[in-house]
Amino acid sequence: MEEFKTEKEHRLTLELVKELWSKTYNTDGKPDWSHILPYYDDTIYFKDTIQEIRGIVEFKEMTDRLTERSKDLNMKLVKVVQQGNDIFIEWEMTISYKKYPSSILYGLSRLTINEQGKIIEQRDYYDLWGDIFDNIPLFGKKYRKFMKKKFG
Repeated sequence: MEEFKTEKEHRLTLELVKELWSKTYNTDGKPDWSHILPYYDDTIYFKDTIQEIRGIVEFKEMTDRLTERSKDLNMKLVKVVQQGNDIFIEWEMTISYKKYPSSILYGLSRLTINEQGKIIEQRDYYDLWGDIFDNIPLFGKKYRKFMKKKFG
């Protein structure tokens, strides 16, 4: 996968993460990872509420699927901080659907950087169903009431 290699002097930094992530989801509604994929290690481990992925090939396939399915997808970076080899990105992602109004997903990504300055692990945390259901008339309130009763 030579196309995903970075030059040795390119190391992911906090400032670079802010710049790259701001560009990834704010390209006329369609996400574009082409500028950030070189900063992922070939052995990337990715996990979110939907899937678990190992390796750059599977990760790129996942980003391609998301781009293909997205009608409109934008991300606002709320806060980006670093502690050691971990960079934390708090974000708000707005997704547009065909039948329902836009939904905002609130989440956090943790990126773990290796000694070469590449991302070896990404863990995304968000409440996919809660944030989507909140935007469906009548259903959102019932869902939150159920969650509070059973788990609150």
